[in-house]
Amino acid sequence: MRAALLSIAFAALAPFAHAQPNPAAAAAHQWRTAHEQAILAEFMDLLAIPNLASDGPNIRRNAAAVSAMLEKRGVKTRLLEVSGAPPVVFGEIDSPGAARTVVFYAHYDGQPLDPKEWSTPPWQPVLREGRIYARSASDDKAPIIAIATALDALRASGIPLRANVKFVFEGEEEAGSPHLASILAKYKDLLASDVWLICDGPVHQSRRQQIVFGARGITSLDITIYGPKHELHSGHYGNWAPNPAMMLARLLASMKDDDGRVTIDRFYDGIEPLSETERRAVAEAPDVDHDLMRELWLGRTEGSGKKLVELLNLPSLNIRGMSAARTGAQASNVIPATATASIDIRLVKGIDHDVAAARVIDHIRKQGYYIVDHDPDADTRMTHAKVAKVIVEPGGYNAARTSMDLPISQLVLRTAESARGPVVKLPTMGGSVPLYMIEETLHTPTITVPIANHDNNQHSFDENIRLENLWDGIDLLAALLAM
Repeated sequence: MRAALLSIAFAALAPFAHAQPNPAAAAAHQWRTAHEQAILAEFMDLLAIPNLASDGPNIRRNAAAVSAMLEKRGVKTRLLEVSGAPPVVFGEIDSPGAARTVVFYAHYDGQPLDPKEWSTPPWQPVLREGRIYARSASDDKAPIIAIATALDALRASGIPLRANVKFVFEGEEEAGSPHLASILAKYKDLLASDVWLICDGPVHQSRRQQIVFGARGITSLDITIYGPKHELHSGHYGNWAPNPAMMLARLLASMKDDDGRVTIDRFYDGIEPLSETERRAVAEAPDVDHDLMRELWLGRTEGSGKKLVELLNLPSLNIRGMSAARTGAQASNVIPATATASIDIRLVKGIDHDVAAARVIDHIRKQGYYIVDHDPDADTRMTHAKVAKVIVEPGGYNAARTSMDLPISQLVLRTAESARGPVVKLPTMGGSVPLYMIEETLHTPTITVPIANHDNNQHSFDENIRLENLWDGIDLLAALLAM
């Protein structure tokens, strides 16, 4: 059945439209064309393993499967471990006479999910209309199969690796990488290199390949507002008992203006300015805003007229979820007892994640709230007119950015363009990856080389990878492996 589905999908795909001058990329294209069904069968087997970082037995099944994929290609493999953490799968290929060491990073864990939201079960990969649908199909198992396939192609074509190559495949990136700093410190000598290539994230919305030289940091907070001890009848007690959902709405509205600018005091203080090269790259990036508005059914955007690519270089504050009592068919006419919002703050270079969280807490306090870090007792709630429990989630980290002017940056750009044609160059991508930990501990630059399609439903239901993006990614990674 799976073979029949693959054959149907291949027939629907347009043929490869251009040849690459890069010999490694050309070899990868030729190898892939001859082995597509085997590549996708191996990929689907990997996607079928549930991969939440909190699911210890299955996350170790993933680690074993990824290790076996590398060992099958002759890569020396071991697991890097610290107590209480999913293992990092480490692989290494020594190249005689090499003057440079390159690390390829990806992660094999995926975001939490609600299977009921999916059109098909999230760990039963399905191929339809030129895309594979499964959790982590794009974020971030696609680069793992692309690297494995690229190694096959290079070996079959007799193209040598010119650098020492190491692989670091993390198992809890989607959980905030809480143990990555400890692993980096413990295995610092083993992980020494000249550059880390971060194989995560999407290509540009124009579908052109992009090379990104930084990533936002992140910190997250949960805010709970308290009303009556228990839910109250909205008719009997409305206009008298404070409604925590309404209080929370007002509090959140106080944090941003109508155009999306954050109004928290000093929220933007400390931003490290872009260099001239970085400003030029932002200016030269394709303008996709109007196309994205049509694609996403948006009647307006925030940012006072700035383009998306410009706004990625500013910190952002996002309400990622809210809850109070019930809605829909379960709604009842009550005043809720509590209301909770979960916030994420995306950071840019120059703003510390602890400082950003403290600024939000100060803002809440200035709105008249008494701040606690646990559920308040009766005395606390009766003594203070407004009480907010604020929990800063562990695992936040800072943004990082590598100079585009470094020789290794220029080499990566030349190699990518020889394989994929003109690329989009960006100083910062919108997502958060723990680059800061790598740079701080190992003192090594990081460069992001994403391969997933921009419309992959990353972090949501029906996540997918376009086959065309997977094929293009194999070509790109083959060129970078042989760089």
